[in-house]
Amino acid sequence: MVRRTSLEGAECPVARSLDAIGDWWSLLIVRDAFDGLRRFSEFQRNLGLARNILADRLRTLLAHGILEQAPASDGSAYQEYVLTPRGRALFPVVVGLRQWGEAFFYAPGEAHSVLVDTADGQPVPPLEVRAADGRLLGPDDAVVRKVREVRKVDELAAR
Repeated sequence: MVRRTSLEGAECPVARSLDAIGDWWSLLIVRDAFDGLRRFSEFQRNLGLARNILADRLRTLLAHGILEQAPASDGSAYQEYVLTPRGRALFPVVVGLRQWGEAFFYAPGEAHSVLVDTADGQPVPPLEVRAADGRLLGPDDAVVRKVREVRKVDELAAR
């Protein structure tokens, strides 16, 4: 099997994030954890994933602090996988992927699962990226300031 190149030391936050969750199985495990799955057998049954691959992805999610193991909630000898605060912070990422998929990979009227607000049963509205002043931002309204540019600004400010 080909080994992936680690991105853990990358300057780009997107690259570092993908080092932890960039594999599609990992994101599907996180999605299933949001849906309440907690046990190895539940993930395996829902995903249809080989045991060795599931075990590897779970180890990676544990190592990156996205999941943690906890005693089984039913008091049995099993361990369960629970989202950590870092894992729960992936909620907008999963919602964003879901909404992007709904917008671009389903025909109009084609049936698919729907994320709804538990308070009122209404579909969750599309995510938006907003500026500090509330303006809606699109790809042309923001730019990534690279590390070398940030360092240069910091150096000039220190003079």
